[in-house]
Formats: sequence, structure tokens, C-alpha cells
Amino acid sequence: MSAQLTSKVAKPEGSDKRLLQIIGYLFLALISLFCLVPFILVLSSSLTEESSIIEQGYQLIPAVFSLEAYKLLFEFPGQLLKAYAVTISVTAVGTFVGLLLTSMTAYALARRDFKWRNKFSFFFFFTTLFSGGLVPWYLMVVNYLHLKDTLLILVLPLLMNVFYIIVMKSFMAGIPDAITESAKIDGAGDFRIYLRLILPLCKPALATIGLFIALGYWNDWYNAMLFITKQDLMPLQYYLYKMLGNMDGMRKAMISSGAVVDLQIPTESLKMAMTVVAIGPILLVYPFIQRFFVQGLTVGAVKG
Repeated sequence: MSAQLTSKVAKPEGSDKRLLQIIGYLFLALISLFCLVPFILVLSSSLTEESSIIEQGYQLIPAVFSLEAYKLLFEFPGQLLKAYAVTISVTAVGTFVGLLLTSMTAYALARRDFKWRNKFSFFFFFTTLFSGGLVPWYLMVVNYLHLKDTLLILVLPLLMNVFYIIVMKSFMAGIPDAITESAKIDGAGDFRIYLRLILPLCKPALATIGLFIALGYWNDWYNAMLFITKQDLMPLQYYLYKMLGNMDGMRKAMISSGAVVDLQIPTESLKMAMTVVAIGPILLVYPFIQRFFVQGLTVGAVKG
């Protein structure tokens, strides 16, 4: 009798839970769809004829299908591949070295037995309040460091970020002291503790900060505009920026001279095609990093 009452009571709870899950999944699917719409719009616009975009605007489904934007973009594939290679190399090296320096600095600042950690933390924070200015920075890079037209100038400026150091320091400060103390008892040194114990526990923070650093390198064009003049050293973003700027300049020059402008030049669709080419690798890499975002901090670290 009691078992029957229990089953009758439990059944509505199970159905309510199932209904709540269905509502939650539908809500998340709707949000995901809204997030997906801009990407579909960009891809559709890149495959639309220029005149159709001018007359009808941007649409989710191409009104008049055209590959002219991609044909123009890949007209010189060698230069585009070189720009891709430069960007990938700078992003890979800068992200690895930046994560290494950021995590090592944060580990030192998070150690409670480091008596100068507050002083160094204030020093790092103080650098975020003031800047030397663009002109001194340019003169130092060109006249004293001689880094103009080198790949180092694309790596060094974004190598360390104080905000990322503070975030990593806060993350490491939450790791139980029992982990480092037990390692010290076993005779491990600071670098061994950092490499074998701390870094594996910081995978969520490393993945998040690493993604931000990689995005910073991937989207950087400003340093290339200031210090890169050689075609072979131009990163992807600056190469696309120059290409679009040259087209706009040519179009304006033709208009000012009174010449007949070819309205079929895919200016708007070319912008969307550039966006697709630029964000493609990031979209492919992101799903492999996302799984680290939800990992626990010290799961399985301290065992009885």
C-alpha cells in the first residue's frame, strides 16, 4: 500500500522535472538560434551579388547567388596564404609564451610565502594606470630596439596583460595549500610544483585566458600598421584591411575623376567574405577548448 502511494506521489514529480527540462532545452535552443543568426547573415551576404545587397539589403538567404567576392579575395592566393601563415605563427608562439609567462607570474604572486608579492602586485597594477604614449613607443621600437619589420614586434606588445595575470592569480589562490605542502614534504621544488601540480589544476583558467590571448593576436592589425612595411610579414587582418582600403581608395579616385564606376565591384560582399575567412579558424578551434571551461578546480587533486 505504501509503495503504491509512493509511486503515485513520485510520478507527478518526474513529469514536472521532464517538463522543466523540455522548457529549458527549448529556451537554450532559441538563444543558440539567435546567436547563430549573425553568422548565417554574414555567410549569406558573402555569397550574394553586390547589386542585390545594395537594392534589397542583407538577407539570411542569398537572393542572387554569387562567388565574385571570394574570387576577388583569392585572386592572389599566394599573398593570402603568406598572411595566414604569419598570423598562425604569431598566434601560436605568442599564445604559448604569453600563457607561460602569465601563469608563472601569477604563481609567484599567489604564493603566500613570497613576502614581496603585494609590492609586485602593486607594480603590475600601476602600469595599467599610465601609458608612455604612442610617439615614445614608436621611437623606442624603431630607433632603440630596431624591431621594425620583424615578427617580434607582432608578438611582444601582446605578450603579457596585467588583467590576465590578476585573473590567473585569483584562480591559483583558490588551490588548497595541502597540495603544495604535500609536494614540498616529498621534496619537490617550486618549478616542479608549478609544472606538475598547479598547471594541471588550472586548465579552465589556462584555456580561457589562452583563448583571449589567441584572439588578441589573431585580430591584431594595429601593430602591423605601425611597424610592418614588408608584404611578406603582413598578418591576415592587416592584409585584408589594406586590400579593402585599396579598393575603397580606387573607387573614390574613379568617382572624383568623373570616370564610370563599375557598380559590380563586390565591396559589401567582400567585407563579409573577409569576415568569413578571418573567423573560420577560430570557430574551428573553439569547440576543442570549450570543454575546459566547465572543469572543476581540484577534482581528484587531494586523495585520502
